[in-house]
Amino acid sequence: MSTTTQAPQTLDPSASIHPETLGQAKGRGRMQGRRIIVVGAGQRQVVDQNPPIGNGRAIAVLCAREGAHVACIDNRKEAAEATVAQITAEGGKAFAEVMDVSDSAAIGPMVKKCAQTMGGLDGLALIVGISNGLRLDKQTEEAWDQVFAVNVRSHMLFAQQALEVMQPGGSVILISSMASQRAGGFNPSYESSKAAQLALGRAIARQGEAKGIRCNVITPGFVDTPMGRDASRRRADRALAVPFGRQATGWEVGYAGLFLLSNESSYVNAHTLAVDGGHMIGIQRG
Repeated sequence: MSTTTQAPQTLDPSASIHPETLGQAKGRGRMQGRRIIVVGAGQRQVVDQNPPIGNGRAIAVLCAREGAHVACIDNRKEAAEATVAQITAEGGKAFAEVMDVSDSAAIGPMVKKCAQTMGGLDGLALIVGISNGLRLDKQTEEAWDQVFAVNVRSHMLFAQQALEVMQPGGSVILISSMASQRAGGFNPSYESSKAAQLALGRAIARQGEAKGIRCNVITPGFVDTPMGRDASRRRADRALAVPFGRQATGWEVGYAGLFLLSNESSYVNAHTLAVDGGHMIGIQRG
């Protein structure tokens, strides 16, 4: 009996790239008249000459491109204002607010201020997140608590305050990570906080059900964002096995967020949506 060996398939990364992948598609009015807060709408500075767009900025830009009024919150004034500048250059409507989300006392007033400025609130996108990159044997109480203060506690408090003022039928999204379900990064505080976001998202969905307010969580895989590039500098082999021969773009995460914030997803609730190219179910380059 003879055996044959299959030749490896030729991989063409460009086959999975579309105008939406690159943030080049025009808006279609999918969020017309809606008022959205994006927490983490700026992005960190990177050394690259042409840095990629981050998830938060992509979601803010896409919501505005589709007709929403967007409150862009970030802890760096210049980062928030750069997002607003990109939105207004396209003819969209947005404004910048600056705060440190680990300052619990500032969250309630900020939500109310943004809702008053926009004349109401229809959606909340919680994108902000940090990672200290410390292995378990290097963790300190302070470092651990800081990650959870930003990645979990602030999300709970923002959602708590937003549910009080959000219009019935609104939507909340959280950005978790593939790291919520795997320990490959030797980054336990980040992985644990991202896993906590999945449970928090379900709790928010349960609390919002009476007003028809939904909450869903996105778990991106490997994404070419400023934060992703910093991680790749620490681990050069970080994304060797990505599907389609490329990492995701922030725009692809942004479009998932846009769908979940829009009324198009009106019966999608308490769901965790993986934007990972199928990586977690085994679609990987071997």
